[in-house]
Amino acid sequence: MAWNRFRRKKDMPGGLWIKCPSCNTMLFKKELARNLRVCTECDHHFSVTGTQRIAMTVDGESFVEESPNLYTLDRLEFVDKEPYSAKLDRSMKKSGATEAALYGACTIKGQPLVLCVLDFSFIGGSMGSVVGEKVTRAVELATQKNLPVVVISASGGARMHEGALSLMQMSKTSLAIARHAEKGGLYISVLTNPTTGGVMASFAALGDVVVAEPGALIGFAGPRVIQETLRQTLPEGFQRSEFLLDRGFLDKIVPRAEMRDTLSNFINYLWTYEGDEVVPLGEWQEPTFPGSEEDDDSKVESKEAAEESNKKS
Repeated sequence: MAWNRFRRKKDMPGGLWIKCPSCNTMLFKKELARNLRVCTECDHHFSVTGTQRIAMTVDGESFVEESPNLYTLDRLEFVDKEPYSAKLDRSMKKSGATEAALYGACTIKGQPLVLCVLDFSFIGGSMGSVVGEKVTRAVELATQKNLPVVVISASGGARMHEGALSLMQMSKTSLAIARHAEKGGLYISVLTNPTTGGVMASFAALGDVVVAEPGALIGFAGPRVIQETLRQTLPEGFQRSEFLLDRGFLDKIVPRAEMRDTLSNFINYLWTYEGDEVVPLGEWQEPTFPGSEEDDDSKVESKEAAEESNKKS
């Protein structure tokens, strides 16, 4: 009979809903995408991939990626639970990216700049030799072309699999930024959740302007490590964007929906282009969020299944 067609839950289409880890609201994935992956109930900012971040920030298809074929080599033949080379292969297949950083020239509201984005979905956005090289190249490209540079960070810090090679990237990227500043260049650093470890201890903290998304975890060591070391209870919201803004570490907290306009305003106020460099190349389009269909943020098969699991818990 016709009424039997949808009696079983397994007949319901799966993968359409996702639960907000902050307020536990069930969100329709397409609606979440239209809202730039920000919860419509509590404004929790879900993580986004590098390609998603670029799509929601730049003008149309103005982004031209540089150095897309840089690959990481397992020089130390590092092994923990699995060989580092196997982890790299798995991350490349899952994310469709070659590394945790993307950079290239683009425009935002017609203003040319160089944009570099870290992708947390690729081994936690950790900084190895290739990520450090791409950040450095992005800054050097901006210096060469006399353009502002924006770096959007999302990282767990230096990549332990590369040992001292990863730590060397801290000084390498910092020196590139120092040379950019000597030439009178503008560098804007955007911190997203999380931005920690060696990334925060180097280029992420060196912006002429430093802004962050709401609720982002920002710091060197994690709160748990600090609390165990100091043996003291940390203040509420410790190392979150709002806590750091109150203490002067950040210049501004910018919701994701306002980030594009805010970056454009900062460039407009702080940078003067030479000649007729400002040429609008396209209008902003609704993000399409290319890349993996998998969600790392509390993926659920259906709204009904999630609600049933909540009742059991």
